[in-house]
Amino acid sequence: MSDAPLESDHAVKVALFDRAAEVATALGSGRRLEIIDLLAQGERSVEEVARETHQSVQSASHHLRRLAIAHLVATRREGARVYYRLRSREVAELWLQLTRVSAQLDRDVEALAAAYLGPEELAGLRAADVIDRMADGSLVVLDVRPEEEWRAAHLPGAVPAPLVALREVPTRLAPGSEVIVYCRGPWCAYASIAVRWLRDRGIEARRLEDGFLGWLVDGRAVESGSTEVAEG
Repeated sequence: MSDAPLESDHAVKVALFDRAAEVATALGSGRRLEIIDLLAQGERSVEEVARETHQSVQSASHHLRRLAIAHLVATRREGARVYYRLRSREVAELWLQLTRVSAQLDRDVEALAAAYLGPEELAGLRAADVIDRMADGSLVVLDVRPEEEWRAAHLPGAVPAPLVALREVPTRLAPGSEVIVYCRGPWCAYASIAVRWLRDRGIEARRLEDGFLGWLVDGRAVESGSTEVAEG
């Protein structure tokens, strides 16, 4: 029996694994992972990505091209401006799983996350533990991401409360209210900052584990809105 079919099969296998490795290579940059984390909140122009990830436009454009080549992001053009978005929800899921696996296997990642977020906030509440209480109105859900991200999509019933307007929140809460705070994802500091600020003022607050990213990956319903939030 000829070995040619086996050799041919192996060549295809090599090509398959090499192609999958291109996706892994595209993920092999902290700056590109930060971009994926940002795009999970909604589409952005190159200029917006550069500003929000503290990169030059040239650097952001380079990283976005690498992600596009690996089919992790898609684009649309509006006039002279190009907007990027995640190609599918599976890309967001891949990023979320990477945060979990890296924290489980690498103590340095876990330590860095604790240093960035604050150890007391790492143990947030899971969506499954709060979704029923969100539905019956027994929780106040605060979205502390930037206002434009809340407008694009947010958890059902979530109140927009970007950090710049957070000082207005206590005046709108009923006495004894229990508050759940969320931001972009598991490594987003906005929720941790808000939780500490609210607790310092005697308000029972906890963060939603995995934030909007986890909610999105779970395929749960979201709402969109256009209400302006007055800065405090």
